[in-house]
Amino acid sequence: MWRISSRGENIVRNHKLKFRDDGSFNSIQFTDIHFVDGMSQEDLKTCAVIDNVLKNVDADLVVLTGDIVYGEKNKELLRKTVKLMDSYNIPWTFVFGNHDAEWGSSKEELSQVTDQSKNCIFERGDSDISGVGNHILNIYRSDKDTLAWSLFLLDSGSYNPNKNVGGYDFIKRDQINWYVKQSRNIQDQYGKVPALAFFHIPLPEYLYAWYIDDCYGEKREEVCCPKQNSGLFSAMLEMGNVKGVFVGHDHLNDYYTDLFGIKLCYGRATGYNTYGHEDFKKGARVIKLDQDKVSFDSFIILEDGQKIQQTTKTNEHNFKII
Repeated sequence: MWRISSRGENIVRNHKLKFRDDGSFNSIQFTDIHFVDGMSQEDLKTCAVIDNVLKNVDADLVVLTGDIVYGEKNKELLRKTVKLMDSYNIPWTFVFGNHDAEWGSSKEELSQVTDQSKNCIFERGDSDISGVGNHILNIYRSDKDTLAWSLFLLDSGSYNPNKNVGGYDFIKRDQINWYVKQSRNIQDQYGKVPALAFFHIPLPEYLYAWYIDDCYGEKREEVCCPKQNSGLFSAMLEMGNVKGVFVGHDHLNDYYTDLFGIKLCYGRATGYNTYGHEDFKKGARVIKLDQDKVSFDSFIILEDGQKIQQTTKTNEHNFKII
C-alpha cells in the first residue's frame, strides 16, 4: 500500500498563493519520481522520501519537475500520485518530463486526472502553444494584493522530432513568445516582478556554464540537454525577470551556477525506481523566497533530513571566455 499522510486538516480551497505574514515563502522541488507500479519496495521508498522531506520543511508549494510516472499504467499511477500529494494539504503543481507520456495515456489524458484534485493548481495552458501544462503561478504579498513573484512552468517536451538533430526536445519558439508576452503583461500591471522558471530538461546553458562559470554541487553524469538551442535563456536575459531556473532529468546532477545573473539549478532526484547511485542519496531542492527581495536562497535536503548548502565550488574551468 502507498503511505498516505494524515498531516493537516485544512483543504486548500483558495488557490491564490501568498507570502506568509513574515514575508517568507517556501517551495519544494521534487524531480524524477518515476513511480512504476505503486507497490514495489522502490516506489514505497520514494513515498518515504517525499514524506520525510515534507516533515522537515514547512512548505507553501510543491513543484514536481517531470518524470513523475513511468510505463503503460501511467494514468493509474498519476491518480495515486494525486492522492498522495493531496494528502499533505499543500498546493502543488507539476510539469511533464520526457517519460511521463512515453507509454500509455497522452499528456492531455494525464492532465485530466488532476481535475478532481483538491490541492493541485496545475493548468493545461493554451492549446495553441506547444506542449501541455505551460502555466504561471503568481505569489502575492502578505500585506496587500500586490504581485511579488511569478513562477513560469513550461513543458520541455520529450525528443527532438527533427531526425537530422535527434536527442532530447527543446522549448519551442511559441512557448518562448508566450513567456515574453506574459512577462510584459505582468510588467505593465505591476512593474518588474522577479520570477522563477521550472521545467524538466536542462537548457544547453547548463553545460556551457559548467565550463565557464563557478558551479556548486555535484555533476556525476553528462548534461543531457537538447542539441538544439531555441533561445529561451537569451529571452530570459532580455526580459530581466527570471532569477532562477529549476530542472531535473539528470539523476546524478544537483549543481547550480549563476550564469549572467540567472541561477541555473538542478533539483535532487527523488525516485528510487530508476537509475542512481548508492552514495548519492535521494532528496529534493528547497527554494526560499522573500517578498521584499529579488533574490532567493536554495539548498538540497536529503531523505534523512540532512541539508546541503552547496557552498564549495566543484568544477574546474578548462578555458575562459575572452
